[in-house]
Amino acid sequence: MDLKKHVRQIADFPKPGINFFDISTLLIHPEAWSTAVQRMTEILKPWKPDVLAAIDARGFLVAAPVAIPLKCGITMIRKSGKLPGKVRSHSYGLEYGTDVIEIQEDAVKPGQRVVIVDDLLATGGTMMAAAALVRSSGAEVVGSLAIIELSFLKGRAKLDMPFQALLSYDSD
Repeated sequence: MDLKKHVRQIADFPKPGINFFDISTLLIHPEAWSTAVQRMTEILKPWKPDVLAAIDARGFLVAAPVAIPLKCGITMIRKSGKLPGKVRSHSYGLEYGTDVIEIQEDAVKPGQRVVIVDDLLATGGTMMAAAALVRSSGAEVVGSLAIIELSFLKGRAKLDMPFQALLSYDSD
């Protein structure tokens, strides 16, 4: 099945000049979504994760169905102020300014094998920030996964862990 047929591109969203890759049309199609989940599960099996660290918010949608056949846990990496209890924070640079993401302090344990999961890899900044956050807990980042890679933005080159994507787009 050609999963690209189920990803809608929306021009000039969220601002002019941006081509948004919308996975809503993939999620709403049962056969396509089931195929995507099966393929992601096969990609992740060799990494033997204990935990999938899902990046806010579409990463949650990716991690939840994949964790079940892998028999692993899920933890959420969220924007600042969204998680209850004690958290670890990590600040990272954006094109214009900075952002802060957080993980609950007890979400991953030292030595656990963790895969970072999101819907899309663009510049790699958020994925690397998530990896730094997981590593600050003493866990091992064994890989990262996204449904979509915007290869023309060269985010993969910034990653210091294995990375796989179901779909790759060479230009916007």
